[in-house]
Amino acid sequence: MRQILTFAAVGVVNTATYYCLYLLFLTVLPYLAAHILAFTLAMVGSFFLNARFTYRTPPTWRKFLLFPLTNVTNFVITTAGVYLIVDVLHAGNRFAPLVASAAAIPVTFVVSRWVMLPKSIA
Repeated sequence: MRQILTFAAVGVVNTATYYCLYLLFLTVLPYLAAHILAFTLAMVGSFFLNARFTYRTPPTWRKFLLFPLTNVTNFVITTAGVYLIVDVLHAGNRFAPLVASAAAIPVTFVVSRWVMLPKSIA
């Protein structure tokens, strides 16, 4: 239970970081480029926060290189969601990433646990 709560707290920090970066990059980039760049930078921070606080495991290059797998599903779902919300539903680009990211959270936790604690079963 501690891991799930810590994962959620790290997720809140990561989402806030991502969203602030997204809004910053949105001032100079198209929304998809802003999304991709903000997502990538926030993912690096998420790796270190999850290693230290959620899973209490030392960060290694192997884990760092595998960590993007934890976000592939998240990235695909949020990117498709952002596109759907902005270009199909015409609902605006400011809040689209927050709405689109909610569906991927459980899958991200399971894959993250598998990468960070390879011997554990999620």
